[in-house]
This record gives sequence, structure tokens and C-alpha cells, in this order.
Amino acid sequence: MIYRKEIITTAGTLACAIGIGFFMQSSQSTPPEAYEGVPLINADAAVLDVQEIFLTSAEIPEPAAPTSDDDSDNIVLAAAQDIPAAEPQAALQIAAVTPDVMQPAPQAVPLEPTCDITSNARPVAAAMVNLTLSAPCLPNERVTVHHAGLIFNQTTDLEGALDITVPALTQDAIFIVAFTNGEGAVAQTTVEELADFDRVALQWKGNTGFELHALEFGADYDTEGHVWAGASRDMSYAVTGKGGYLSQLGDRNVPDGLLAEVYTFPTGAAQTSGAIDLSVETVVATNNCGLEIEARTLQANSGKDITSRDLTLSVPDCDAAGNFLVLNNLLEDLKVASR
Repeated sequence: MIYRKEIITTAGTLACAIGIGFFMQSSQSTPPEAYEGVPLINADAAVLDVQEIFLTSAEIPEPAAPTSDDDSDNIVLAAAQDIPAAEPQAALQIAAVTPDVMQPAPQAVPLEPTCDITSNARPVAAAMVNLTLSAPCLPNERVTVHHAGLIFNQTTDLEGALDITVPALTQDAIFIVAFTNGEGAVAQTTVEELADFDRVALQWKGNTGFELHALEFGADYDTEGHVWAGASRDMSYAVTGKGGYLSQLGDRNVPDGLLAEVYTFPTGAAQTSGAIDLSVETVVATNNCGLEIEARTLQANSGKDITSRDLTLSVPDCDAAGNFLVLNNLLEDLKVASR
């Protein structure tokens, strides 16, 4: 961040998407005309032409979740495969060569581990949820986590287990964990503390360079109040009311995986009054220059209705590499009153 050459600020034309995910409560919209006509400029006021920055309802491609004959609020879990009963072993035969030689007994074949897939969710500090998964037959496998429109990929360990902490977006928090073969599990818990927290999420697919930034109470970039992936803090800031923190979700090693960042602020225990400026940024680099990239935002205040927006951004050509695109008006800034 210190070595930025230029910063480009844009808002683009916005069009709110309808509610997304399996358990989205509702969706709100903002008039598109409120964001039209804002130029892209750098720190030196030189105009950089960035084409077609707009919000759409296009879905981010994602791995298929389990389905059922009813609706998407349910998941069909594959039943464990029945292990066939072992055939009775024939009695050992005495070899006819000598009376002291016997044929060796058949070697025992180890049984396959059971394929039962189980998941559990429990609330922890700062309105977070500890989500665990056990899938002994699916070690080192890609898995997709769904929660209230928040979607990201993880990978099970060598024993088919997963143990992560996820920011809750709803008080009655439901988590669907789905494998690419259609198997999966569901976990649910109640997060009473969520009423004291505001949350903003940004999610995207692949290595597109998206970042979520929060400038708390008039802070500048690279100062104490600047919260982003390079200075994410931890949940202790929120527990004590000192400030917000950033959670990074998803396995960066999954090819073209779904990733997410979630900013949390403790509005119910804030020690300072003022505004928190929120922005979505991406650097123009060789991996995204000249391409169209997509992202989605989710915003939930005190565990209430979730607002979602989809973004499609045309990144400038590679001769603009090193510039940062800054979308200041995509998210609603937080207004905080101290307690």
C-alpha cells in the first residue's frame, strides 16, 4: 500500500441484485442514478479511462450444491454405503506334500472407512461460529461452504476433516457444506451476540486481486485505523470494543476457488463515535488486466436484513498495471455511536 503509484476512484453504475444464496432474508436496492457519472481519476488528477464498471445480477460460478426434490433449503446427504457381509472362510486344507505343511490362511482385507459425513456448528466470541466437518471417505477434497449468501471453498485435511471459524451473518445461522460429488452435511446454531455487530462481506472467484478496506473514524491508508488484508487485526479488537477486524475465508490453493473477506465492527460496544468508510479495491496487474472480473458484496447490520450487490468490472489494459481501482460508493459506510 505504501508504494502505490496511483489510486483510481470510481463508483460506476449500480444495479442491485435480488437476494442470493440458500438463506438470504431480503435484498435492498439503491437507485442506479445515484452512482452515474463519477469519473475514474488518479491521485494526480489524470483521467484514466476505465470502461464498463457496473453492477449486475450475474451469478459468480460456483460448485453445484446438493439438491433435493423439495427446495434449496434442504440438502440430500448420500447414505453410507453398506459394507457387504464377509463370505465365510473355507476351512484350512492340509497340504498333501508333507503332514507338517499347511496352506497359509487368507490375508484379512481391511475395511473401508465409513462414509458418514457429519458437520457441527457452535457460536464463539465476537458472533463467530466454529464450523467442523468430518468426512473420512473424502480426504484432501474441495468443499464449498454456504451461509446466508456467503460462499467460499475450503479443502479437507488428510483425514477428511475441516475445522474453521466463520463470521455469522444471521442469528439463526445455517451452514451447508457440500462436496463436488453431491454429498455434504448441514449444521445449525443460534448466535445471540450478532445483534451487537455490523458485518460487510466481499466475495469473488479466483486470483482477481479484490480487496475489502475499512477506514475507521477518519483514518488514512496505512495508519492504525486502516483495516484490510495487510492489517486484518483479530477478534479481540471487536470483543473489547476497540475496533473492527477482517476475516479471510477460503483456500487460496484451490484452483479458481471462491474466496471471501468479511469486515466486522462491534457497534454494540464501540468506544468511539463517527463514520467508517468502506471501499472495494483491486490492483491492475498481469493476472487481471484487460479482463472482466466479478465480485459480490453482502452487508448486514446487527444481524438484520442482508443487502447484496453483484459487481462486474472491466479492468484497464496492462499498460495501466500498478494502478488501484477504488470503488468508494459500492458499500454503505457505517455510522457508529459510542456506548
